[in-house]
Amino acid sequence: MTFGQFLSILRARKWAALLVFLLVVATTVAVSLMLPKQYDASASVVIDVKPDPVAAMAFPSMALPSFMATQVDILTSDRVALKVIRDLKLLDSAQLREQWQTDGQGKGTIEQWLIGSLKRNLDVKPSRESNVIQIGYRSPDPRFAAGLANAFAQAYIATTLELRVDPAKQFSAFFVAQSKDARDALERAQGKLSAFQRDKGIIAADERLDVENARLAELSSQLVQIQAISSESGSRQQQAQGASGDRMQEVLNNPLIGGLKADLTRNEARLQELNSKFGDKHPQVIEAKASIAELRSRIDGEIRRVTGGVSVTNTINKQRAAQVQRELNAQRSKLLQMKAVRDQGQVMVREVENAQRAYDSVMARLNQTAMEAQANQSYANLLTSAQPPAEHASPKIALNTALAIFLGALLAVGVALLLELSDRRVRAPEDVIAALGLPVLGVLPKPTAKRFTAGRHALLMQQRVIGLPAPNATKGA
Repeated sequence: MTFGQFLSILRARKWAALLVFLLVVATTVAVSLMLPKQYDASASVVIDVKPDPVAAMAFPSMALPSFMATQVDILTSDRVALKVIRDLKLLDSAQLREQWQTDGQGKGTIEQWLIGSLKRNLDVKPSRESNVIQIGYRSPDPRFAAGLANAFAQAYIATTLELRVDPAKQFSAFFVAQSKDARDALERAQGKLSAFQRDKGIIAADERLDVENARLAELSSQLVQIQAISSESGSRQQQAQGASGDRMQEVLNNPLIGGLKADLTRNEARLQELNSKFGDKHPQVIEAKASIAELRSRIDGEIRRVTGGVSVTNTINKQRAAQVQRELNAQRSKLLQMKAVRDQGQVMVREVENAQRAYDSVMARLNQTAMEAQANQSYANLLTSAQPPAEHASPKIALNTALAIFLGALLAVGVALLLELSDRRVRAPEDVIAALGLPVLGVLPKPTAKRFTAGRHALLMQQRVIGLPAPNATKGA
């Protein structure tokens, strides 16, 4: 189809196309005028991402896009809508109850019906590059639209505060019970440690272990010394009990034995002198021999007495060594027992410390959750309040009319083409050529034509004979 054919079809079907165009535009304008006016009111809230004053830290999740999407879901939730209903006391309206009985046919609950009705006119739009959320509401009443937008904003802020405070209250109650258990465990551990210290005689500044260690070291030193002395005295006792007892240092250094030996030497010299003078039977010789025998007896007695003292000293040294050894063993056992007691006490001390740390940790969490449970500031704040709009948002007559003109024109053209397809007619020489496949020999003017130019007509016929398109062919028919 050429553009000329298209124009000829529109001229031929112009009244039908014009009727469709006017019908579409008129219907759209009439419907736009008849529709009730709707008013859009908008409030906005801002999400504060500053650090939490209670926890003294910022939540990185607030900077994520999913956080803003979550806030939109919260704002459009049934919980916020139900809070709006309760805040505005819509359940007390008899008119709404009658409308529920009429529209909802009494099915379900009035809360569910009101939630659905309010959410249908709610429009929530988060900003792309900021933390601001726009809350829009549409209603035939501008004041009602503004009131509902503000009510949704306030209900959303209160809901975010509840979502923050309610878990904190639950955690606070949980930590209260945990703190009681932790305190009881701490008291039991402390009581057990106190009883153990009381039974074992342990005081807070007990230094007995150091004293007993020093005592053990001292006994060990004494034992080494006494064992050395005992070993020496044992050797001397063996020497005293042997044949060389008279050559012991104690015997040689004894003045009495030394004097007796000197007397013995003099008496032996005198005996030799007397023997040489008087012979063995002389009374003086016999007396001298008796005196020498007595001296030797006395010397032997003194030597036995001195060597006997060495044996006694050795026995005493051995007894002292045995006693010190017993004391050392007892001290070692005592020290081991004290170390065992100390280790057991340290275990109890660690139990008390662990219980104290657990109690302190629970109390810290309890104090924090208690403060969070008392928070009265949400991370969402009202940025702008909705005001009753001065002009309605819908219907938009100018926009609807422009769209009706555009759509009406398209529909009018479509109707004209549809009518032409259902009733095809020859409206130009090109239609004859296309339908029959033969050249046009001549073209007659319209009966209503006022003038007829022969030269022009001859030229037109010549062009048709040779199969060329005629100028202004769309004017003939």
